Amino acid sequence: MQIRLDDLSGPEIRALLQAHLRSMHELSPPGSIHALDIDKLRQPDVTFWTVWEGTELLGCGALRELSPKHGEVKSMRTSEAHRGRGVARAVLQRIIEEARARTYDRLSLETGRMKAFEPAQKLYESLGFTYCAPFGSYLDDPHSVFMTKSL
Repeated sequence: MQIRLDDLSGPEIRALLQAHLRSMHELSPPGSIHALDIDKLRQPDVTFWTVWEGTELLGCGALRELSPKHGEVKSMRTSEAHRGRGVARAVLQRIIEEARARTYDRLSLETGRMKAFEPAQKLYESLGFTYCAPFGSYLDDPHSVFMTKSL
C-alpha cells in the first residue's frame, strides 16, 4: 500500500467520493450528513490522501485544520473491494502522524451512530479516540457520534 497526497483530480478518487456521499445520504438523514464534497475538500485548510496498490485506488482520508492546535479527520473511505485489509487504519495513522507533526493538541472526528458505522467507531477506539461532546461548529445530533484523541 502506498499513501500519497492527492489533488482530487483523478477519476478514481472522484468515483470513490461520489460513492461515499451516496452512502452517507442512504445511511443518514439530510441534516446529519457532514461529509465534504470535492470543492470543500480542496480548501486550503484540508490535506487529502489516497491509498493505492499499483494503479488501484484502495481508499482515502483527510485532515482538516480547525485551529492551529486542533485537527479533524474527514472523508475516511475504503472501497468496497478492499475492506478488511487495513486501508482505513493505514490512512488514519498517516493523518495522526501529520497532526502530530503540526503540533496539534488534539484530533477529533464525527461519524454516524447507526450500526453501519460501528466498524469505523471500533477502528477509532483502537487508535486511542474516545467519545466526546460536539466540537467546532457541530451541534448535538442523535445520528452522530463525536470522538477525540489527545496528541
